[in-house]
Amino acid sequence: MFISGGENVYPAEIEQVLLSHPDVQDAAIIGVPDSKWGEVGVAYLVVRRQGGIAAEEIIYFVSTQLARYKLPKEICFLESLPRNASGKILKDELLARYRSAG
Repeated sequence: MFISGGENVYPAEIEQVLLSHPDVQDAAIIGVPDSKWGEVGVAYLVVRRQGGIAAEEIIYFVSTQLARYKLPKEICFLESLPRNASGKILKDELLARYRSAG
């Protein structure tokens, strides 16, 4: 969970919506620091079709199903999400990747 603008945001809820998009194969949400809202969500996605989906399309899709404060503020596309041996997504690695790109 992260807190955005005083509201609790649960990444699993957003990930479930993202995974319901027909072009999204895998998804992870992390909370990152934001000067205005405290924290905001960043989505890391693996898509089914090569280069065929825009971040704006994803944001619109999510906005039809979730409150505005739950929308990811940034979408990042990866070929695969980092996972441990049991298949759990390594969100700490995604956060490190975000910070190093920043």
